[in-house]
Amino acid sequence: MVNALESSPSRSDRIESVEQLREIIGESMPGLGEKNEDRLNEFSRAYLARCPFLVLSTADAEGHQDASPKGDAAGFVLIEDDHHLVIPDRPGNKLAYGLENILANPRVGVLFLIPGTPETFRVNGTAELTTEPALMERLAVRGQPAKLGIRVTVEEAFFHCAKAFIRSKLWKHEEWGERHKVSFGEMFAKKAKAGPEAAKALDRAVEEDYETNLY
Repeated sequence: MVNALESSPSRSDRIESVEQLREIIGESMPGLGEKNEDRLNEFSRAYLARCPFLVLSTADAEGHQDASPKGDAAGFVLIEDDHHLVIPDRPGNKLAYGLENILANPRVGVLFLIPGTPETFRVNGTAELTTEPALMERLAVRGQPAKLGIRVTVEEAFFHCAKAFIRSKLWKHEEWGERHKVSFGEMFAKKAKAGPEAAKALDRAVEEDYETNLY
């Protein structure tokens, strides 16, 4: 068995400075940073109008991080103006890691994705939570107002190239293989030392929640 200390990176293998990093990956293309803007524009607005899914990245006051998926019908993110967008919050598991993080540390990063489109759109900025009644009604779905809104002030907005999606073949369904089944019931049963019937019951409850408690 390999000793853990022997397998860990040596000081000479560890990258500890920007200079070392750039020696390995090279310098960025001249002018590439010009695509980054401090506001939304016609191209990002068009992307968001078709976007049904995003990942919201947050951190608490100590830097502990969380990345939370948010999804709804295409265009579910409300664009208030060139500098502000609002992400509706729907019924969930109530753990609220990301929401609590925002209260402690408003810095956020958001990654937007459109199925089948290999380019992504990214926004960095600050966030606040709001329950403005008129806004919640604007974010309503199936007659149900949003629980709350995450208003993001845009400080940096830019499109990200397609290489990660090309390498991963993420949107090529013929490469997906069989669906991987995630069983919350089995996870719970193992921790609680419960039997298979308890696992099946919890999985049934989760599936029912998916069907009846989306909004």
